[in-house]
Amino acid sequence: MGVQGTAATFNYKVVRQFSIMAVVWGIVGMLVGVIIAAQLLWPELNFDLPWFSYGRLRPLHTNAVIFAFGGSALFATSYYVVQRTCQVRLFAGPLAAFTFWGWQVVIVLAAITLPLGYTTGKEYAELEWPIDVLITLVWVSYAVVFFGTIVQRKTPHIYVANWFYGAFILTVAVLHLVNSAEIPVTMWKSYSAYAGVQDAMVQWWYGHNAVGFFLTAGFLGIMYYFVPKQAGRPVYSYRLSVVHFWALIFTYMWAGPHHLHYTALPDWTQSLGMVFSLILLAPSWGGMINGIMTLSGAWHKLRDDPILKFLIVSLSFYGMSTFEGPMMSIKTVNALSHYTDWTVGHVHSGALGWVAFISIGSLYYLLPRMFGKTEMWSIRLITLHFWVATIGVVLYIASMWIAGVMQGLMWRAVNADGTLTYAFVESVKATYPFYAIRLLGGTLFFSGMLIMAWNVVKTVAGSKAVDAPIPAFNPAHA
Repeated sequence: MGVQGTAATFNYKVVRQFSIMAVVWGIVGMLVGVIIAAQLLWPELNFDLPWFSYGRLRPLHTNAVIFAFGGSALFATSYYVVQRTCQVRLFAGPLAAFTFWGWQVVIVLAAITLPLGYTTGKEYAELEWPIDVLITLVWVSYAVVFFGTIVQRKTPHIYVANWFYGAFILTVAVLHLVNSAEIPVTMWKSYSAYAGVQDAMVQWWYGHNAVGFFLTAGFLGIMYYFVPKQAGRPVYSYRLSVVHFWALIFTYMWAGPHHLHYTALPDWTQSLGMVFSLILLAPSWGGMINGIMTLSGAWHKLRDDPILKFLIVSLSFYGMSTFEGPMMSIKTVNALSHYTDWTVGHVHSGALGWVAFISIGSLYYLLPRMFGKTEMWSIRLITLHFWVATIGVVLYIASMWIAGVMQGLMWRAVNADGTLTYAFVESVKATYPFYAIRLLGGTLFFSGMLIMAWNVVKTVAGSKAVDAPIPAFNPAHA
């Protein structure tokens, strides 16, 4: 039965918008990251301006790369994948448009308020209450669009990528509402509804699950669609993907207390967080193996396909980060690693190596299709981007690992009489060369994003935006 008008095509407009802005915000967020990395080498780069100080730019950096860059990539890919796998146009088009513009307003407000010093002080949840309200409205709209599309699907089966996207959307909603519960005192100042160690526990239940669902489950949704698509192979094991899904979303929820080892949090809670973190290794590696083994019979494509390189190497970094995280949650390891730059290295092996790489790979797949082309303007530039970014990540994380272990050992070193061997400033001085290497790595990664931006501009220039027709559904092929 034919459908008249725009209903006969997929809604690619909102996918296009989020895809382009993912590239833009990636450049902005990573530029701020390079600036604050440079400030750790040369503190005078804050120019004695309060809104340019490290303490204000660092939350701007994390919000820009996680929610502006990563969030835009998740919106773009989820809106694309849910339409393609359900074989229907996106539900509630005007609401989908609202999620785009609403999310951009959230990002701009963050870019204004954080440098001005308006902050709740909660990591990854620094934005003040009026912005939190807008985030809630956008997120509820996102859920309505996404799940509404699934409800009206023509396919009987809900593809596994949509399970991961769905879990990410629902869980982030709960995390945001609970952790951001606050009492406003002025337009731009509020106090948390919780106090003391309860506030810390709620914050890291939120903080670690922002990693677990925003930065892991959502991007695993990307993996389960774009890796098979780009490889031209079916998912290695659909059964493993289902086991991976349920094991991951159950286990992640309990791992947050490992951020609070050796604090006022009850010891049993710390130990519980450690145990669940160690269990988490199994489902995490199950997903990594499923993604990499999807290349069975197509390994030769890695030689010539830089998009596949991004996607598969991202899975390697995912496996590495999800091994390192559980190891760092062990109390004896944590006693050495916590508060050191080892943690910074761990975060960026996941953030740059996993999240950014798989986002970049999926955007290179998406963008030409949004403008009626089969591939990007220059494949050689994608290859160049891949190598520049890979070298950048390796320099970044290796320097931070070495610096972190060195810091931990220096801080705990004691003389025979029980006094500390090193003053704290000596560990800072010893770390200085590694900050230079980290700055070089970050600059290389940022340069890769500029290469990508040029490639995107050349791909889009002179092209006409297209909305692909929805193919007629054949139940026999379902």
